[in-house]
Amino acid sequence: GSTYSSKVFRVTFLTLAVSVAVPLLGVTVLLDCPIDPQPISLKEPPLLTGVLEPNTKLRKAERLWENQLLGPESIVNIGDVLFTGTADGKIVKIEDGEIQTIARIGHGPCGGREDEPTCGRPLGMRVGPNNTLFVADAYYGLYEVDPDTGETKMLVSTKTPIEGQKLSFVNDLTVTRDGRKIYFTDSSSKWQRQDYLFLLMEGTDDGLLEYDTVTKEVKVLMVGLRFPNGVQLSPAEDFVLVQETTMARIRRQLRCSNLLSITFRYYVSGLMKGGADMFVENMPGLPDNIRLSSSGGYWVAMAAVRPNPGFSLLDFLSEKTWIKRMIFKLLSQETVTKFVPKYSLVVELSETGSYKRSFHDPNGVTVAYVSEAHEHQGHLYLGSFRSPYLGRLDLQHV
Repeated sequence: GSTYSSKVFRVTFLTLAVSVAVPLLGVTVLLDCPIDPQPISLKEPPLLTGVLEPNTKLRKAERLWENQLLGPESIVNIGDVLFTGTADGKIVKIEDGEIQTIARIGHGPCGGREDEPTCGRPLGMRVGPNNTLFVADAYYGLYEVDPDTGETKMLVSTKTPIEGQKLSFVNDLTVTRDGRKIYFTDSSSKWQRQDYLFLLMEGTDDGLLEYDTVTKEVKVLMVGLRFPNGVQLSPAEDFVLVQETTMARIRRQLRCSNLLSITFRYYVSGLMKGGADMFVENMPGLPDNIRLSSSGGYWVAMAAVRPNPGFSLLDFLSEKTWIKRMIFKLLSQETVTKFVPKYSLVVELSETGSYKRSFHDPNGVTVAYVSEAHEHQGHLYLGSFRSPYLGRLDLQHV
């Protein structure tokens, strides 16, 4: 009797499984996929050993202005006054511990993800030579903001195509000391910031641009970058570094200056053709913003980590375009985000791009979703694209 009943059970189970799987497969085939993923070829992630050895140093950071700042992505300072842009579209100043909204590029309502395109999302921020603020708003473009009056002036609008390309996701910027040139990234001409996961998984490419504040001209300097993100001029201003998030690497674009003008040195052949080369390859995480460190190197904040040893979802999916299609046919971006481990990592690079030290917070216990590390007076201010606070790490005590 028992063999008969187990047979019946097996047949019933298989029949059920098939009756569920076949329609599900059919539906999955018929469902539209919002992305058209390209295969991405990544090397095996570097081992987290030596200076990259996991630690809990980021857990020593304190959370500042908790629940008063939502997603302070990028931080700058003028003297001891801090400025940042938040997820609800505000540009705020923090003086003597008080937060004050000084400007807003978009307009309300500002609430969920769907409000972002009208609300605006200030991302990269820099201080110009006359203590003016330069702000990259993901949806509106490049702006100059007066930190005293809050007056905003549009420099580059996302409504104006550049060399036939639409700007859809203006992300970060870096400014020459004389304020003449602004280098900025447009992470995508297809996806907006609210769909950054589509951009990451699709693997499409975009570029680095240059805005001349005198001639008001915009030029495309580099193309073919997969999710160009943070940008930083070298201390000598002889090159620009661009973080390529999807590829977990940093590219370098050379500059060459003379007394009359600043031009790009384009090599016509060999390794340096096009004036660009690799600065750091195969990083232990997905780089977001990059900023100068007081030692002459660079601070790089990682939006996600590629654990090795361990399992990296991005690496696993990199060349499996059919799985990516399946995932995004069935799941929302919010759901997929939940599968990405909350691991915070900040690395300091030397001026030549070698790793000097790393600060970790496995599981993002104290500081989560770190987007930028901004050094000011012996402290590292930690921006975040999602957390409701600003982190601050005392560099003397790590």
